Amino acid sequence: MTSANDYEQLELQQQYSRINVRWDASDDELDNDNSSARLFERSRIKALADEREAVQKKTFTKWVNSHLARVTCRISDLYMDLRDGRVLIKLLEVLSGELLPKPTKGRMRIHCLENVDKALQFLKEQRVHLENMGSHDIVDGNHRLVLGLIWTIILRFQIQDIIVETQEGRETRSARDALLLWCQMKTAGYPHVNVTNFTSSWKDGLAFNALIHRHRPELVDFQNLTKSNARHNLEHAFSVAERHLGITPLLDPEDVFTENPDEKSIITYVVAFYHYFSKMKVLEVEGRRLGKVIEHAKETERMIEGYGGLASDLLTWIEQTIASLNSRSFANSLAGVQHQLQAFSTYRTVEKPPKFQEKGNLEVLLFTIQSRMRANNQRVYTPHEGRLVSDINRAWEQLEKAEHERELALRNELIRQEKLEQLARRFDRKAAMREAWLSENQRLVAQDNFGQDLAAVEAAKKKHEAIETDTAAYRERVQAIEAVAKELELEGYHDIQRINGRKDNILRLWEQLLELLAARRQRLEMNLTLQHLFQEMLHCIDWMDEVKVKLASPESGKHLLEAEELLQTHRLLEADMAIQAEKTRAISAAALRFADAEGRCYRPCDPKVIRDRVSHLEMCRRELQVLAARRRALLEQSRSLWTCLWELDEAESWIKEQEQLYSSLDFGKDLPGDLTATNLLLKRLTVGTGTSQGPLGRGGRSKVMEFVPKWDWGSPSWLRSLTHMDLPHQRLEEQVRTWMKELEELGWQGTPATGDVPDTTRQEQMLRQRVLELLEPLERKRKELETAKAMYQLGRDLEDETLWVQERLSLARSTDHGTNLASVQRLTKRNETLQKELAGHAPRLGEVLSRGEAAGSGEEPGPELAAQAQELRALWETLQEEAAARHRRLREAEEAQQYYLDADEAEAWVSEQELFMGPEEKPKDEESCLMMLKRHVRQLRSIEDYGQTIKELAGRAQQLLSAGHPEGEQIIRLQGQVDKHYAGLKEAAEERRRRLENMSNLFQLKREVEELEQWIAERDVVASSPEMGQDLDHVMLLREKFREFARETGSVGQERVDRVNLTIEDLIDAGHIEAATIAEWKDGLNESWADLLELIDTRMQLLAASHDLHKYFYDGAELLSLIATRRQELPQDLGEDAGTVEAFHRMHNAFERDLQLLEAQVQQFRETAVRLQTAYAGEKAAGIQEKEQEVSRALQDMARDLLSWMESTVRQIETQEKPRDVSSVELLMKYHQGIKAEVDARGKNFTDCIELGKKLLQRKHQDSPEVRESGIGSGGDDAIWQRWERLRLLLEVCQFSRDASVAESWLIAQEPYLASSDYGQTVDAVEKLLKRHEAFEKSSATWEERIAALRKLTTVRKARDEASACPATVSPPSLTPSLLAWQLELLGGRSLREGHGHLLAPQGPGHSPLPRDRILECLHGNKFICA
Repeated sequence: MTSANDYEQLELQQQYSRINVRWDASDDELDNDNSSARLFERSRIKALADEREAVQKKTFTKWVNSHLARVTCRISDLYMDLRDGRVLIKLLEVLSGELLPKPTKGRMRIHCLENVDKALQFLKEQRVHLENMGSHDIVDGNHRLVLGLIWTIILRFQIQDIIVETQEGRETRSARDALLLWCQMKTAGYPHVNVTNFTSSWKDGLAFNALIHRHRPELVDFQNLTKSNARHNLEHAFSVAERHLGITPLLDPEDVFTENPDEKSIITYVVAFYHYFSKMKVLEVEGRRLGKVIEHAKETERMIEGYGGLASDLLTWIEQTIASLNSRSFANSLAGVQHQLQAFSTYRTVEKPPKFQEKGNLEVLLFTIQSRMRANNQRVYTPHEGRLVSDINRAWEQLEKAEHERELALRNELIRQEKLEQLARRFDRKAAMREAWLSENQRLVAQDNFGQDLAAVEAAKKKHEAIETDTAAYRERVQAIEAVAKELELEGYHDIQRINGRKDNILRLWEQLLELLAARRQRLEMNLTLQHLFQEMLHCIDWMDEVKVKLASPESGKHLLEAEELLQTHRLLEADMAIQAEKTRAISAAALRFADAEGRCYRPCDPKVIRDRVSHLEMCRRELQVLAARRRALLEQSRSLWTCLWELDEAESWIKEQEQLYSSLDFGKDLPGDLTATNLLLKRLTVGTGTSQGPLGRGGRSKVMEFVPKWDWGSPSWLRSLTHMDLPHQRLEEQVRTWMKELEELGWQGTPATGDVPDTTRQEQMLRQRVLELLEPLERKRKELETAKAMYQLGRDLEDETLWVQERLSLARSTDHGTNLASVQRLTKRNETLQKELAGHAPRLGEVLSRGEAAGSGEEPGPELAAQAQELRALWETLQEEAAARHRRLREAEEAQQYYLDADEAEAWVSEQELFMGPEEKPKDEESCLMMLKRHVRQLRSIEDYGQTIKELAGRAQQLLSAGHPEGEQIIRLQGQVDKHYAGLKEAAEERRRRLENMSNLFQLKREVEELEQWIAERDVVASSPEMGQDLDHVMLLREKFREFARETGSVGQERVDRVNLTIEDLIDAGHIEAATIAEWKDGLNESWADLLELIDTRMQLLAASHDLHKYFYDGAELLSLIATRRQELPQDLGEDAGTVEAFHRMHNAFERDLQLLEAQVQQFRETAVRLQTAYAGEKAAGIQEKEQEVSRALQDMARDLLSWMESTVRQIETQEKPRDVSSVELLMKYHQGIKAEVDARGKNFTDCIELGKKLLQRKHQDSPEVRESGIGSGGDDAIWQRWERLRLLLEVCQFSRDASVAESWLIAQEPYLASSDYGQTVDAVEKLLKRHEAFEKSSATWEERIAALRKLTTVRKARDEASACPATVSPPSLTPSLLAWQLELLGGRSLREGHGHLLAPQGPGHSPLPRDRILECLHGNKFICA
């Protein structure tokens, strides 16, 4: 294919040939023309030609020197200096930039010819057509051919690449026309400049100045140039070009300012201007590009530095913020924590968002940096370790984690501070109550209004005991205050000093109250003791008054016994008075101690009052003592009187007894004695009566004197009286002894009578004898009296003991068992006292009973006394039994009352707890609900703990019932009520707990729902953003960020929504009372979540559509530029030989690999265009269609190129080469595989082109006829497949031949060993032969496998069998013997002789060569013939 430049060069050379032929004509021919005009014309033409040649020589010489100056070389004569070819080679090296073969040294003609041939050969390789020009022409210095060669070189390396941009686009023009067009474009608009050729249009020099002024207006003042001054214009232009532009002046002004300037010279000079200004433009463009690149690089460096600084600042801020957020030094007050929480909220809303925006800007900045560097084919910038986006994201995640933990910690601390504040408020409230209560009680305790009597003091004591009881019960509340203060102190409450101060104040008030209570109790005890003393004084005075009444009685007794009884009673009374006196003295002393307490600050009463009462008591006592003395004197006088009367009776009885005694005796002898005795007795009686000073007086004495003569001394009444007397018998004995003494005195005093008076001595003796005889019955009588007295005392003791036992028996038989625990305990104490009294009285009673039993079994038994004793014993035993029974009953009553008390307390406690379980105010928020729930949990725990008390109470009731307690059934019924009441309390507590838990769950759920809805609302704002991106990078950034946002929202949000939904479903399933409200919350939340997901999906679709649209236009521009680049890179030549074709083939393979990505992008671009055309309408749809048409046209051009390449590839495939051996076949197959791989690599291109062509045909595209004519969709790869099959068959034939030859050689080599008859002469030799034979067998086994492989069916046989089985199949070529023969012929005669010689040669001695048909049959059957 010949280009336009080649035609132009050919034309120029023909012109030169014609000119030279004309001027080379002989003189004879010229002489034949006798016309002078013709001769002049010829001479003129020759002169012009010579002039033009001289100008061209000078111009070309300067042009060559301008280029050789780069290698410090120069020529002076163009014709002579190019003859050796060295300068020509250097010139071509400088112009082409390639290395030519090294010139041959030497100056011989042959050396010059060789060097010139090298130069001309290089020009031919550069597709420069040289016609009628040889190396000898240059060596010989042929002027026209040398000039033609230089001009050809100028055209090839200076003018051929000129392409001028026009408004219609790039056009393929000749170099001259392109250069002329460029000159016209550059000089357009300049006055007097009209470039229409390269001769006359440049004569005035304005065109040269216009070119310079167009590109460098500062060098030429074009306004001052005139058309008439052409020489000046030319000189100015040439000098400016040389000085400022560095363009060698190839022409002189006279060379141009002539009638017919040389066109080639001017073109050569103008080309220098073109290349300089083009290079200048390129340099400018490159400079601008380089400046942009440098500026871009600097900006990228600044962006990198900015990224590093911003990343460092952001990471530093994150680290500092994390350290600040991880700090747990919270303010120790609610206001401080609220302030910190507000600061944290400010951080999240004010400080953090700019940093988050900064983080996003960092990502955008890094993406921009990497995009710019990637676009500039620079190594993509990777931040230093620790400043990567992943590091920033990781640090940001740590910041988010620290922020979350900080929020939780702040909220927990806020809750804790609120709890502490509530606890402090509760402490203050309770402390105020406790302080008021303590102050009030101190005020009450400080008052000593005990009263002035015992009842008032006892009432005050009971009131005080009630106060003490209340105070003791209040101790727990004070301890609760102390516990609250301790809890606040442990929790580190900020105002703990005030709390502790108030707590200490309460404890101080409590201690003061306890001290005041103790002091008041002491004072109350003193008052009570004093009032008891006063009461005792009153009792003593009352007793004294009663005794005074008794002592004032005038009764003194009507007989001696009564007088004795009265006197005995008076003695007892005096003993009581003595005891009472001791008691009175003790009372007085005790009372005076209160009056005389000088060291004490407290006196329960006025000492004067105490002393007055003590004085009054003492006065009453003294009065009583006086009355007692008077009464004793009176009673003693009465006793003396009645004693005297008794003695008189006694004497009378004795006299009567003596009278009776003496009535029967002889009184004559003893009459004087008797008379004396009687007289003495009467005298004594008379004296006694006369000296008695009793209450009878003289009347008494007269009565006695009258009674004495009549006294019947022998009357037995005296003995009876003596028997009933209470006087001791000793008195009677003393009286007798007294009488004895009196008798002795009478005897001493009596004088002997004279006359008839009897002997007094004898009488005295007789009287004494009688008295002595009287003493014996008296002694006997004394004993009888003692016995009678003992019986009498026994009877009296029995009566007293019986009365005592009966009195105690009534107490022991009492049915009063008390109505409460206190009364039962009091009765129990009394019963214990009674038992102690019985135990103490038992010895006395035993002694009386023993005496009674002794009296019943003595010498003179007393049946009555024995009966009384038996009765007393029975009563005593009954009393003991009754006392024990009463003790048992009281114990049972105490147990019952204790149970009743505990049951009442349990009932009261349960009733009190039920008050807390009743309807109450509903909590207003979650915090109050949690507080109520915690308080209720504590109450529920106390209720559970109290269950042990109820259980113990039930156990006691069951024990009482099983023990047969009389009130067991009632106790069991009461226990049933208590259990029922307690069970009801537990149910109410559980119900209240469930209610509070439901409310707590409701508040918590409400908070979670509100937080989640707020979170969804915040995400809605982001998801509903209208920002769609300005360009592809912006859209990609938005998509990436929104994809991350959607992923985070989907994972976190779905988890939170599922958790809330699960909580709601659990609450609804549990039958929550607010199930309807919760269900509404659930519906609203799920609807909001669904709306958010829909918004996210919508924005994702919008961003995807925006991304597709921007990427479509971006990919379109990229594809157009890539298609244009690849088209320019597509080689035009196909090569002239196999080496060239293979080189082009490798280059084309690389080109195809580069185009694979482009093809995938084109296919994706088409699909995107179809999708976008259906999605968009209007201007965007038109732009999409226009871009698609543009890419389609570019792809059609590429399809044409591919079709042309396919044709050339088919031609290469159709080339036939005859391989000679396996290596040559493998080389052909490898080359064929390369072609097939290239075809396969282009298969997708063909497929895409075919698919695109079908789509264009279906859509009836405007270029459908051209597409249909191009034949896209037709053709196949049969030729490739057929050639591959042929090569494969050839390879198998060659391989079979090679393997058969090797096998045959091995068999022939082994035949001598098998035919050998040497079996060894010794054992060693036989063993060696055996080992050799074993080695032979192993080798045979190995070769057996190889020979077996030769017996297998080859592809030729398989193909033949398949062809015979399926004769109608056309796809594989028919494998016939002729084809096999052709395959053998491919090997060539030499190959057949060398490769298959063993088949044609004799197989051994006696064998003949195989015929050709047999060889083919063997090859068909894959048989191997061996000996």
